[in-house]
Amino acid sequence: MSTLLAIIIAVVVVLLAVAAFLAIRRRHLRQRFGPEYDRTVQEAGSPKAGERELRAREKRHDSLDIKPLQSSARDRYTREWTSVQDEFVDRPEEAVHDADRLVTSLMQERGYPTEDFDQQLKDLSVQHGRTLEHYRAAHEIDALSIRHTATTEQLRGAMVHYRTLFDELIVDGGQSRHARA
Repeated sequence: MSTLLAIIIAVVVVLLAVAAFLAIRRRHLRQRFGPEYDRTVQEAGSPKAGERELRAREKRHDSLDIKPLQSSARDRYTREWTSVQDEFVDRPEEAVHDADRLVTSLMQERGYPTEDFDQQLKDLSVQHGRTLEHYRAAHEIDALSIRHTATTEQLRGAMVHYRTLFDELIVDGGQSRHARA
């Protein structure tokens, strides 16, 4: 009887340890990805599938050479952003397109691949999950402006959304891969 009790206790302890490990891992993913955690879990259909996707994003992100900007590049991008904002007054649609191009250029210089928008979102989500919805919204409005169907208020909103991501990318936006090693 005592052997059976010892086995049951051991099994319960192992199950509690596994549950604690999974809870810690889930909390880490929630903290790291912010609102992107819930979005990914919902799109994946289950927490297990969503978390698998988020861990794959982390693994891919770790293989990228994400780096902070040199101060000269930061100054150049800041000047370019100011120019894009000034352009908005007379040419709002063009300013939104230019803001999109500038943010994409900034991502590329930081080391993010920029060929595929969906992959950009996944790569950015690892360090910029809290501002990613701004990028999605800005990109959608940019698509409307290409068809000339965006209102001036939507275009203004796109500039604000782009600015949110721009501000994060212009600084280190979190440690680079090399700084964490």
